[in-house]
Amino acid sequence: MFLNRTRLVSASSWALALSAMLAIALPVHASGGSRWKSHFPNVELTNHDGEKRMFYDDLVEGKVVAINFIYTSCPSSCPAETAKLAQVQQILGDAVGRDVFLYSITIDPENDTVEVLNDYRQKFKAGPGWEFLTGKQEDIDSLRKKLGLFIEEIQDDDGDHNLSFVAGNERTGQWVKRSPYDNASSLAHLIGYKLTGRRRTTGVLNYANAPDVPVYTRGEYLFRTRCTSCHTMGGGDMVGPDLLGVVARRDRAWLERWLKVPDQMLAEKDPLAMELYEKYEQLAMPNLELNDIDVRDLMEFMRRDGRPLASAPGAIPSTEPTAALQ
Repeated sequence: MFLNRTRLVSASSWALALSAMLAIALPVHASGGSRWKSHFPNVELTNHDGEKRMFYDDLVEGKVVAINFIYTSCPSSCPAETAKLAQVQQILGDAVGRDVFLYSITIDPENDTVEVLNDYRQKFKAGPGWEFLTGKQEDIDSLRKKLGLFIEEIQDDDGDHNLSFVAGNERTGQWVKRSPYDNASSLAHLIGYKLTGRRRTTGVLNYANAPDVPVYTRGEYLFRTRCTSCHTMGGGDMVGPDLLGVVARRDRAWLERWLKVPDQMLAEKDPLAMELYEKYEQLAMPNLELNDIDVRDLMEFMRRDGRPLASAPGAIPSTEPTAALQ
């Protein structure tokens, strides 16, 4: 059970993942084709429907893909990462399964059976074109190494692993690592347009008329990068509850601890934590490794129900694309 697992992301592993966020994952060739067949291990995997898949022949060859590695009992960032891909799937619509393909591969094949993976994907409303896969441990480790997502220094018995994921176009040889905390619209644009070479059919880019780049307080930046995969502020429930008014509804000390160590509270079977866990498809609130300053700033942003400050000391320029440039 995930309640007995320790936290997934240590400070050192997150730093390593960030350092690789924009790095090219694999050597780039002018064209794809048979060169990649010799690079990728063509190992056999099994998807959530119990169907056999050869990694290169069936999943990668000739396709634009996004690949991440998860485990379903993860008490930390895997649920948030999967929720972010669910947002990408929603933005891309029927292009997923036609122009682009998403693959989530477990790093815990002993526990993540076909049935477990199928149940997990349903919780995130994964549609056609997004497969959840398992296989032999040695084959999965080999794939992680070839994709640049295996960091020897952070491998341990607690499931610690690199959170970056890889997106690429096998035909052109373009491959890139990205962070699961990137904006969903940016990720969808990268996967659905830049890597496929498709052009948007609506809107005209006009940099002269582009709006100013928004500036966020630190709390809003944390909310947008860490929380919006699962939560809204006034937009209704998603994977997790709508957080409008949450600071007024919850005991402050309880909420601060929930933001900081939700995995510990679930392990302790805190009554409210368990109530939320059962209500929201038994998906654990991830431990996002927030420190005391992070929690303070995030609480302040949520206390204001997402309303911007008139003056925002220490504000952070947005990294999200503005509407005119998406």
